[in-house]
Amino acid sequence: MQQRTLIAFLALGFLSNASWRVDAGRPDQGSLAGDFVLVCKDAGAGAYEAFPDVCRLKDGRLMCVFYAGYTHVSLPSAAWPKGGRICFSVSSDEGRTWSEPRLVYDGPDDDRDPSIVQLPSGTLLCNFFSVRQKKDVPGGLEGLGSWLVESTDLGKTWSAPRRISADYYCSSPVRRLPDGRLMLGLYREEKEKSWGAVITSGDEGKTWGPVVDIPNGGWKLDAETDVIARRDGTLLAVEREPSTSMCYATSRDGGRTWSASKPLGFPGHCPYLLRTREGILLLAHRLPQTSLHWSLDDGRTWSGNVIVDDVIGAYPSMVELNDGTVLIVYYEEGAGSNIRARKFRARASGLEGLFFADRRRKVRFPL
Repeated sequence: MQQRTLIAFLALGFLSNASWRVDAGRPDQGSLAGDFVLVCKDAGAGAYEAFPDVCRLKDGRLMCVFYAGYTHVSLPSAAWPKGGRICFSVSSDEGRTWSEPRLVYDGPDDDRDPSIVQLPSGTLLCNFFSVRQKKDVPGGLEGLGSWLVESTDLGKTWSAPRRISADYYCSSPVRRLPDGRLMLGLYREEKEKSWGAVITSGDEGKTWGPVVDIPNGGWKLDAETDVIARRDGTLLAVEREPSTSMCYATSRDGGRTWSASKPLGFPGHCPYLLRTREGILLLAHRLPQTSLHWSLDDGRTWSGNVIVDDVIGAYPSMVELNDGTVLIVYYEEGAGSNIRARKFRARASGLEGLFFADRRRKVRFPL
C-alpha cells in the first residue's frame, strides 16, 4: 500500500507534467467540443471533490457519488476529524443541473473512490475503500480494504458498511453480468508485484466469493480494474499501468480464470467501460488529461485518443442519456477540485461533442 500511495495518491505533480503518445496506428484525434456543468463544488468537507461515478436510477434520475475532502488524501485532522467522506448528488434533467450534495458514508478514516450501481430490485450498492495514517510511519498510509454500503430508499438512508475484502481495493462499480451475478474489479500490490482481480456475488451483493487474481503478464499494474461482458459471452477486464500502456485480460468461463494481461497499446489510468445501445464500446480514462477511446469490435481494436477535457483528475464514469447521447463525469484535481460533466454523441462514424444548450460543434472524430 505504501507504493500505491506514491503512485495513485501523491504523484499528481508528475502526472500534470507528463507527455504521452499513442501508437502510430492510433493517432490522436483531437478534443471534444462542448461546454461542461459542475456536478458539485463543495460538499462540506473542505471543498475538494474527486473520484465520481454515475448511474441511472429506476425513477429516471441520475445519481453521482463522489469523494469529498480537503485535499487528495484527507486524513482526519483537527479541522476535519473524520477525514474524507462519500457524498452524492442527483439530477432530474439528464445532467444539466444537480442537487445539493447529501451524505452516503463518513467513517472514522479517509473513505474514497466510491462507485454506484442500482440493481433490478432497486437496491443501490456503493463500493469504496478506506485508508488511515500508518502508526509510527510519518506520511505512511495503511489500507483498510474494500467496503460496501447499500440503500433501499434511493439514497435517503444507507446501511452500515460491510467489508468485501481486507487486502484488495476497488475503483470501479459493481457490474451485473448476463447470468445475473455481480462482479467487482479489484487490485492489489504486494512487495514489487501488483495485479488486477475480480470478485463475484450470486446473491445481489449480500455475500461475495473468493477473489480471483488476473495474471499480470509480467506488468506492474496499478490495475483499478473495470470489467464488461462482451457480446460473445467472454469477459473483458481493463487495468491501469502506471506509465506505458493500459493492459487487458479476458475470461471465457465467467471470470473463474483469466488470460495473462497484455498491453492495449496506449497509456491510461482509472479505466471505465460503457457499451452504448448502438453497440459502441467506450473506454474513458486519465492520460492524456481526461480522455477516451472507442471500439466497434468489443475492444479488440481501438480508435485514437480523444481529449475530453484538459483537466488531469479524470476517474471518469459514463451513463447513456435518454436521447442516446452519453454523459461523462470526472474531476479537475488541485485545490478546490470540482466534479465536472460533459456530454457527447457516439456513432459508428465517430464522436461528437455537444453543448448542454444542444448547440453542436461541427468537428467530428471519424475512425
